[in-house]
Amino acid sequence: MIARLARLLALVLAASGALAAALWLAQRRLLYFPDRAARGDAERRARALGLEPWEDGGELLGWRAPMPGARSRLVVFHGNAGSALDRGYVAAAFRRALPDQPVEVLLAEYPGYGPRPGAPSEPALRAAARAAVAAARRGSPGPVLALGESLGAAVAAIAAAEDPAAVDGLLLVTPLASVPAVARRHYPLVPSFLVRDAWRADRALPGYRGPVAFLLAGADEIAFADLGRALHDAYPGPKRLWVEEGASHNGLSWDPASPRFGEMLAFALGQARSASPPERPSWAY
Repeated sequence: MIARLARLLALVLAASGALAAALWLAQRRLLYFPDRAARGDAERRARALGLEPWEDGGELLGWRAPMPGARSRLVVFHGNAGSALDRGYVAAAFRRALPDQPVEVLLAEYPGYGPRPGAPSEPALRAAARAAVAAARRGSPGPVLALGESLGAAVAAIAAAEDPAAVDGLLLVTPLASVPAVARRHYPLVPSFLVRDAWRADRALPGYRGPVAFLLAGADEIAFADLGRALHDAYPGPKRLWVEEGASHNGLSWDPASPRFGEMLAFALGQARSASPPERPSWAY
């Protein structure tokens, strides 16, 4: 009887270990949903959207929406699905949101998305975000802001916290607080230690200290509005919150006529000009 129980326990442990290993190896396929495209096809699509390739040293970083007279730049980090070219609505919403202060919008692309080579992972996306912010800073005569949408909010928050002096302000839309926090809502039986790409924006963001504009979807069923609000409430720096009540995660209105996009830019830019340059933080995780 004891030997039989021992064999059963061994089988259960082996099956659990195999399941954990499978989850560990497969979870990036459950987190990242890139649309791939050949460079030529992507460039033709970009031109149809009024966008141009954004390159640095011959490397494609994403796409830019040219704006004559713009002194400020907004680097956009998109969510986990599709590609940067699917975010033309972000460029349309922000490039003319402040008529007297036009903004050049830069749609950053991730490794393994669109025509960009590589494979998506947290280390790869974080490195790409640092490179995108640095390139935007080198070519900008004025402030550089970063906008992150969903997973991209964690990308933007971590990039800003790693080098606060490079980012003058953040705009976080339907932000992901962390993958473990969201995973516990969707998959309560999966232990957090199995999460491979944790994207701990909740830990990183307090190290930034610059101005942060938050836009939440009140009925967010993916990243959850209460987690986004907790991210806002815990932030110790200058901040302002907008909430579209009743909107789902993918149901926010991006109507360029909405005044909130100009309000978000004005807040981030105004607070950035009034604040002293932040120091590089010592946080790490």
